[in-house]
Amino acid sequence: MPHGPLAELDSGILGVVGQVPMPLVDLPRRMTVVRLRDGRLVIWSAVSLDDAGMATLESYGRPAFLVVPGEHHRLDAAAWKARYPQLQVVTPPGSREQTAEVVPVDTTAPEFGDSRVQFAAVPGTHDEEASLLVRRPGGTTLVLNDLVGNIRHASGFGGWLLRRMGFAGDDAQIPATTSLTIVKDKAALRAQLLHWAEIADLKRIVVSHGDLIEANPRGVLRELAASLA
Repeated sequence: MPHGPLAELDSGILGVVGQVPMPLVDLPRRMTVVRLRDGRLVIWSAVSLDDAGMATLESYGRPAFLVVPGEHHRLDAAAWKARYPQLQVVTPPGSREQTAEVVPVDTTAPEFGDSRVQFAAVPGTHDEEASLLVRRPGGTTLVLNDLVGNIRHASGFGGWLLRRMGFAGDDAQIPATTSLTIVKDKAALRAQLLHWAEIADLKRIVVSHGDLIEANPRGVLRELAASLA
C-alpha cells in the first residue's frame, strides 16, 4: 500500500508513514523501527514497504521482533513473518488470541536484551494495547498505538469522519472509538498517563495514527489524563 520514505526520528529509531485505503477515508498509519544494541531490529506495527524501502531497512539491522501492538494492527504481520521466518512475534496478552488468527504469536513478554527498550501492556486496556519506551542519550521516546490519535490537517469528508472518530483534530486526543472499545478502566489508564508524564527527559510520543508529538509531550500526557477524570 502507499507509503513514504523511512526517516530517522532519533538515534536508532526509524519511522515510516503509509496509508490504508478505506471505503470513505484513507487512514494514515505509522511503523516504528527500533535498533537494539546488537543491531537487531524491533518492528512496531509493521508496514510492508517497496523493494527500496525494505533494502534500506535491512541495511539498518536484522529484523528480529515483530510487535503487533493491538488487534487492529495485524494487516501486514503475516507478510513480514513470511519474509523473515525467524521473527519473534510479540503482542500484548489481551490481543494474543486475535493476533494468532493471522500469525503465530511467540510471546507477550519479549526479552530484547537491551535495557533501554521496554515493552509493556498499557494498564486500563485489559492488556489489549501495548507501549514501548525507548531511551536514548538525547531523551526518551514513548511509542503508543491506537491509544492516542494526532492526525492534523485532515480535510474533506474523510477528514470530517476522522475528526468524528477522534483520530483527527487540533490537539492529540484519546479517540472515541478507543474509549468505547479499548479503555476498560479509566482510573488505571489515567494513572499510567500521569506516570509517563513524570519521565523528565521525555522527548516525543509516537502514535500509530497521526503526527509525532514533540511539543511538550509531558503536558500532552497530563491533558490526556485530565480528559479521563
